[in-house]
Amino acid sequence: MVEKTNLICVSCPMGCTLEVTHDGKTVLETTGNTCKRGLSYAKAEISDPRRMIATTVRVRGGEHPLVPVYTTAPFPKPRIRELLDQLRAIELDAPVQLDQPVLTNALGTGVDVRASRKLAAA
Repeated sequence: MVEKTNLICVSCPMGCTLEVTHDGKTVLETTGNTCKRGLSYAKAEISDPRRMIATTVRVRGGEHPLVPVYTTAPFPKPRIRELLDQLRAIELDAPVQLDQPVLTNALGTGVDVRASRKLAAA
């Protein structure tokens, strides 16, 4: 079934409003983009939407109770809730180092989660 979806491209600072005609996950036509990146963005967003994730993980015995973490690559959007649930169950021991692995190959996606700051023990 052919559908039309409106997207705002975030590939460059222009922020073009795209109208994407697609059949399921197959992009048929894209209009509104002012550069080639708009077409690539539309195809990726329709077929396999991904997002960078930044959140926090609990720390036992640290200066602060939480440490910020991030994904090393964009993570599949439909599985974000699963990832957050898995991260909620993790508790690190202080001290935590910058870029310390928190979760490797999260949910089998090949994306790692790392600490985005150093956190000393209390």
